[in-house]
Amino acid sequence: MLGLSLASPSNTAIFNPSSLLTKNNLKSSFHGIRVKNVSLPKMPSFSSSSSSSKSSSVVMMSKREEELKEIRSKSTEQINDEIIDIKGELLMLRLQKSAREEFKSSDFRKMRKRVARMLTVRRERELEEGIKKRLSRKLDKQWKKSIVVRPPPSLRKMQEEERAAEAAEAEKAT
Repeated sequence: MLGLSLASPSNTAIFNPSSLLTKNNLKSSFHGIRVKNVSLPKMPSFSSSSSSSKSSSVVMMSKREEELKEIRSKSTEQINDEIIDIKGELLMLRLQKSAREEFKSSDFRKMRKRVARMLTVRRERELEEGIKKRLSRKLDKQWKKSIVVRPPPSLRKMQEEERAAEAAEAEKAT
C-alpha cells in the first residue's frame, strides 16, 4: 500500500513545483510530496461483521449469475438484436445528457456492462465453434456493417404513446 506525506521545507522532496513557478516569480507554500511504502496492521475481524459483508457479496454474485444464465439461454441472433437495442438506448441517454434532461447516470454503466456481458457470451460461443480471433474480428466487422438502423425500444414506446394520445384526442373531437 502506498502512503503520501507532505515534506517540510528542510527535507528533500521528490517533486518540487516551485521550480515550475520561476517565470512569474510566484511563491507557493507547497514544498513537495514524499511517497513511501506503508504496511497497515491487519485488524481482527468479528464474526458478525464478516458474515454480513460476505452475504452482500454473495447476493451480488447471484444477480450477476442469473443475468448470465438469462443471456446464455438466448440465441446468438437474440443477443445481437438486444445489443443493438441497448446501444440505441445508450445513444438516447447521451442525447438526454447533452440536452440536459433528467436521466439516471447509473444507467450508462449498467447498459455498458450488459453489452459487455452479451459480447462475452457471444465470443465464448465463437470459441466453442473454433473461430479464431482474426476471423472473429472480421465477422464482427461484417455484422456491424449489416446493422439496420432502427429506433431504440424506449423511443418506439414514446412514439406509440404519442400516437395513442393523438388518436384519443381525435376521437374526442369527433
